[in-house]
Amino acid sequence: MHEQLLQMFEARPDEFLSGEELSMTLNCSRTAIWKHIERLRQEGYEFEAVSRKGYRLVGKPARLDIPSLLSRLQTKSFGKTIRYFDEVDSTQIVARELVAKGAEEGTLVIAEQQTSGRGRLGRKWHSPKGKGIWMSILLKPRIPLQFTPQLTLLVAVALCRSLRQTTGLPIGIKWPNDLLIEGKKISGILLESSAEDENLQFVVAGIGIGVNLKQEDYPDDELRAKATSLAIAAGREWNREDILCQFLQELESLYTLYHEQGFGPIKLLWEALSVSLQRSIRLQTPKGMSEGFAVGLHDSGAITVRLPDGSLANWYSGDIQFASPDA
Repeated sequence: MHEQLLQMFEARPDEFLSGEELSMTLNCSRTAIWKHIERLRQEGYEFEAVSRKGYRLVGKPARLDIPSLLSRLQTKSFGKTIRYFDEVDSTQIVARELVAKGAEEGTLVIAEQQTSGRGRLGRKWHSPKGKGIWMSILLKPRIPLQFTPQLTLLVAVALCRSLRQTTGLPIGIKWPNDLLIEGKKISGILLESSAEDENLQFVVAGIGIGVNLKQEDYPDDELRAKATSLAIAAGREWNREDILCQFLQELESLYTLYHEQGFGPIKLLWEALSVSLQRSIRLQTPKGMSEGFAVGLHDSGAITVRLPDGSLANWYSGDIQFASPDA
């Protein structure tokens, strides 16, 4: 039905097709036509609806130009092998399957849409077609298992620096790895690793970036209240190949620096980009809510806070809330 519907609109570009005409031609109800158009909207197609005129196709979902990206990349290995999909359940799942088949470090899995994208703590990640960058990259770091959390912070730094360079937007990092613009989330990062006998075998870094989403692309008011996109923040759309190219080059550069000089340089960069430090924060734990004043980043990846009694503590996991305005 979707293909037939699209063929009708494409055969008569810039024309309005009435619900009556569509329903008669496709032998279904007007309600069914509306449902199919809504589904196509979710896939990235844009329609104008006018009372007594019907529907007009005004935009199609954008597709990444992978050959163009590969021709521009100046990395040694990151992104040199790309597995590109129109739709997957999750790029993380695909990447882990590729590992089992011997995929090399730097292999990139990218999809125009995810149907079951995942964020931290098992949350669902909204991944509409052609509007963002939904990807996973395979890493095989030469580090002890206990240093794995440092990689989450490294990826966050690379993404934040590359997006700031590309867009000029005031993007910051909320501990440990969410990217925010004026308090709203524009990107999330999820790292999953595999180890054997205390030896780290591989890490799959999943990254989701809201690039060209519009307000109406978010499914509900709750998500619109806490999430945004680069396009909404800047008032213009962005070339996704530019963003990908800059990120992969920045990630490979920092990844190399990390192996050469350790976590020290990455830690300094993270602290400089953080919106979580030098302010009061709260952390929900199984034992209840904890409060403290964030003073720095621990080498383990934990955030160091000064507690109300003056002592210092390291918080290793969980979602923080800001207890006061930005410092």
